[in-house]
Amino acid sequence: MFDLRRLLPPLILGLFVLAIAGTLWMGDRSEDTAAPQPVPGDPAERKGALVDEVVFTVESDPGRITALIERGSHHLFGQGLDSASLFRQIQASPRVGHHFSRGSVSELTLNPAVTDDGALNPFSDRRIREAMNWLVDRTHIAEELYGGLAAPRYLPLNTAFPDYARLADTARELEIRYRHDTERAERVIGERMQALGAERRDGRWYYEGEPVVIKVLIRTEDNRERVGDYVANRLEDLGFETERLYRTADEATRLWIASDPAEGRWHVYTGGWVSTVINRDVGDDFSYYYTPRGRPDPLWQAYDPDPELDELAERLERREYQSVEEREELMGRALELAMEDSVRIWLVDQQSVWPHAENVEVAVDLAGGVTGSGLWPYTLRFRDGLGGRVVIGTPSMLTEPWNPVAGSNWIFDQMILRSLSDPAALADPFTGLYRPQRIERARVTVEEGAPVGRTLDWVELEHVERIEVPGDAWLDWDAGEGRMVTVDEKEPDGITARSRTEIEFESGYLERYWHDGSRVSVADMILPWILTFERANEDSPLFDPGHVPTFSVYQRHFRGWRITDTDPLTVEVYSDQVYPDAESLVANRVPSVQPWHVLGLGIEAERQGDLAFSTGQADRRGVEQTHLVSGPALSILRDYLEGAAASGRVPYAPVLGEWVADDEPAQRYAALQDWYAERGHFWVGDGPFYLHRVRPVEGSLVLRRFEDFPDPADKWLRFAEPRIPELVVEGPLIAELGESMNVDLDIGFAGEAYPPEDIEEVRWMLFDGDDELVRRGAIEPGEDGGWRLELDTETLEALGTGANSLEIAVTARPVALPAFASHAFATVPGGRLPEVLPEGADD
Repeated sequence: MFDLRRLLPPLILGLFVLAIAGTLWMGDRSEDTAAPQPVPGDPAERKGALVDEVVFTVESDPGRITALIERGSHHLFGQGLDSASLFRQIQASPRVGHHFSRGSVSELTLNPAVTDDGALNPFSDRRIREAMNWLVDRTHIAEELYGGLAAPRYLPLNTAFPDYARLADTARELEIRYRHDTERAERVIGERMQALGAERRDGRWYYEGEPVVIKVLIRTEDNRERVGDYVANRLEDLGFETERLYRTADEATRLWIASDPAEGRWHVYTGGWVSTVINRDVGDDFSYYYTPRGRPDPLWQAYDPDPELDELAERLERREYQSVEEREELMGRALELAMEDSVRIWLVDQQSVWPHAENVEVAVDLAGGVTGSGLWPYTLRFRDGLGGRVVIGTPSMLTEPWNPVAGSNWIFDQMILRSLSDPAALADPFTGLYRPQRIERARVTVEEGAPVGRTLDWVELEHVERIEVPGDAWLDWDAGEGRMVTVDEKEPDGITARSRTEIEFESGYLERYWHDGSRVSVADMILPWILTFERANEDSPLFDPGHVPTFSVYQRHFRGWRITDTDPLTVEVYSDQVYPDAESLVANRVPSVQPWHVLGLGIEAERQGDLAFSTGQADRRGVEQTHLVSGPALSILRDYLEGAAASGRVPYAPVLGEWVADDEPAQRYAALQDWYAERGHFWVGDGPFYLHRVRPVEGSLVLRRFEDFPDPADKWLRFAEPRIPELVVEGPLIAELGESMNVDLDIGFAGEAYPPEDIEEVRWMLFDGDDELVRRGAIEPGEDGGWRLELDTETLEALGTGANSLEIAVTARPVALPAFASHAFATVPGGRLPEVLPEGADD
């Protein structure tokens, strides 16, 4: 997951940008001055990207985007907008289109630490944190502060993701339990404040004679500024004194991430997160958001969850359950405990708006929008032809150093990087299921009882009683001797695994080329794996303490891997971790692939103490962080390239040498020297675009189509429009006890009925006038393909008399976002049905 808190302030271009707004995106202006224009053509007859060039420019003011697109200087904006007024501008413009996404969330991060200076931090008390759920009015935040471009969210479940629909009954009960209740919040907080030794005088809280001050850290770039003011106002209403700390992303990060929470420099932070793909299994979010295992940062290390929550979180993270029913039980209990813990107060799921020129098409992820879409590089095009130049405005770029080991994780940098690489599997933007990009087929074997299913036919799935890990599989790395350690060596009695994933790459996978012209080899797959172990070994010169927590999680479930064939390239990976979807299991087991001759330069530079891959390591050693595209690291890498070219050095030669041809080092280093001389950077990928030019000072970056990309340009064009179900519920407004009641449900899309075979599940929940869940169940389609629910006399009797609510959740196979509908009705005693029905009711 990418974190919206990390959106650093963009480069300040001032009047200079305005002066050259019409020409900056002209790319490498020393080579050409005319933008390439789209021309008629058949995408099936073209290789790689559908456009010739993409130019990214820094645009920090979302309010200018509509005018820039109308003017024709920009075609797309790489940030989802949450402003209702800007959305109205977009809707009013005939030259601007838009997409929606639902992967962004706004929340309050609470500091749970007891402060060192003795001042009272109310949020060190779990009950006060829980009471914050009753204090905030999520409906007000969604409708007023976000102008309707948001939905209330109570739980660590995105309301637009599949798990919310699966757990709808539990979720609804918890939402009712924690709905807005100012009186309850004030009562609970008051009781706990007194128990902590505070007293209230003249409507204000004091502790040891001093006012209790809550420091609210408020992000200023978006609607979270309004959210922060709203929360501060509510806290002041309860008698707290607040200090409002208005900060940009970078400034806020120095407090809530970098500082020790026990210092008490902040108490509440207006946090934001974004999922770049539809997450079909959010079970590991409990570990990430509520336990010290989530991140190595000081805030996470201050988390002290209830032991039961901690245990459940780890079980869900490792997928230690034997059935779907057991998983749902664990998830339901974890949700309850997470709400009691409430180190985070979830507020809203945002509906982000992504503006684009009307004549531009692109596959947008329903969760991550354009920025998070893995398919944007493969589908971006002009409607009126092939080729041409697309200009994308983005709030920032090159915010942190780029390197493939521990470089920038900022969402805007990652958007660009996605276009420069070609993953083995890509996430479906509408379902989150992974589809093959460089995989011919995959075979997944799991233990009997493991709750793993398969949806797409490119994966084979088998359940067996026991999975033995082969003795020759690589299980570890000996940094001292520089060699692989097999299962037979480390575990002579043998080991088992919960899953085996066999991945057969497509024919010709090892005949592809990196952007600098180097031929892909098996060594490109082995070196990143070695580095994963080297950086976690205290005896290695590459040891990085910041890498250890991530490696520890990996090592707990990793059970070995091996290469079984090179024609076609085939690998087996063994693990104790499983996923509900076999497709996700495959995608998460594909070994990382990086050009060894580029990665090796960074390895040698860090080994010699001149550079470091991670920010933490660079700070500890007082050196530059490895940056492959800009800054002082380039000259250092250039020197190491000259040395490597002269010596023909191969990193970890005793192992990699087996997979590197005799003439390969000379060819690779010569190609990289030519690449650097022409491009001025070291970023070498294999995606549909290559990085042509970087202009960090001007705030622009140019991508160009990689003409040797192997795929036809129309490969992914079928992902055009998500078929999200549209629901219409029809039923009586009044039901007489002693009688049954029928409710009809129409499920459609674009005016047509949704095919029943494309509907995965229809669940219903029935609530009485006290919002208590009375009944629940599933609806099956009738013989005519329609959907009807009959509530029998017993069910209606259980409601008693009064107002009731029927809620329906529908999940469809073509899209993962569930659709919801509700129907309100009243039950009256038998024989009491009014002679005159309410206006608008059906007779």
